[in-house]
Amino acid sequence: MAKIKAAVIFGGTAQEHELSLASAAEVIRNIPADKYDVTCIGITKKGRWLFFPGDVEEIADGSWEMNPDNASAILSPDPLHRGIIVLEDGDATVRRIDVVFPVLQGKRGADGTIQALLDMSGIPYVGSGHLAAASCMDKSHTHMMLDDYGIPTADWKLITQRDINCIDKRCEEIAASLGFPVVIKPANSGCSAGTTLARDMDELNAAVKVAFSNDNKVLAERYVKARRIEVAVFGYDSPFASNVGEITSVGRNYDPTEVRKSSGDDFAIPADLPAELAAQIRDTAVRTFKALGCKGLARVDFLLDESGSLLLNKVVTSPGLRQNSVFPRLMKEFGIDMPELVDMLLEQALENSERAY
Repeated sequence: MAKIKAAVIFGGTAQEHELSLASAAEVIRNIPADKYDVTCIGITKKGRWLFFPGDVEEIADGSWEMNPDNASAILSPDPLHRGIIVLEDGDATVRRIDVVFPVLQGKRGADGTIQALLDMSGIPYVGSGHLAAASCMDKSHTHMMLDDYGIPTADWKLITQRDINCIDKRCEEIAASLGFPVVIKPANSGCSAGTTLARDMDELNAAVKVAFSNDNKVLAERYVKARRIEVAVFGYDSPFASNVGEITSVGRNYDPTEVRKSSGDDFAIPADLPAELAAQIRDTAVRTFKALGCKGLARVDFLLDESGSLLLNKVVTSPGLRQNSVFPRLMKEFGIDMPELVDMLLEQALENSERAY
């Protein structure tokens, strides 16, 4: 029986480039070799696409770009090709692909762009479609959709580029509405870059400028002193939620440049919560997954405030997949280890594509 031709796309131009490399290496190590023939496609920080024929450890340590056997590659949008066009020594060769595992984070990776290109190509892929990915990356869209579904989030306001000419007035409106402290962040970002906690008007004005340097829309959210609760959601037609975990460390900002080290977060599974509340959190995670149109996998982050109120914080459709990352740790505790997880994600992507319109 012929092997399934799977492609892993990694790297990218976003700030989470190194996180993608570490996650992709873990995914590749855990793809069953007896079932899949793996093609590796790397995207450099400058956006160049390369067919990478080397060892997975070169991806893990970041040296993959220097491999002399790399060749320029293009993901063809033409469904007739249904694969990767490799350009080498003046010749173009099509490598057929049955399914793609995009291991990309941040802008131009987890924001619907690669998903839309794959939709045009006709190649099945792991994870959410372009609309769900874009809606989860753009936190203002996440808020709007969840507000409509009655899923609570922190109070929020949006600042757009049209507000720049009257930014002082807009900041005063935000302060009057949300109070201090207030969280200011880029609307589109896969990491904490550009996110600031503003405690007064001077800090608010400065934070907005920093956030605008990372995106063309800025989100202001009421600060909530809360516990950080995490749930993994998995599946397509009948998604299910893992047990509930909790990030117990405080006062540390995640640094996407240190992805080969521990994030510094202490993670407890299961979270120390009453059974009824844990069930409510799991149910809300699945409702959120469905409301946003997610598929395959997502990490759903909650805030549990001091009054016991549950607020949806964000949905990550392309979560980190290192061994110590939150999503695989939650799935492993649920009874699904990494090789089985990767295989199931690829299998379900193929099965789901047969029902796509």
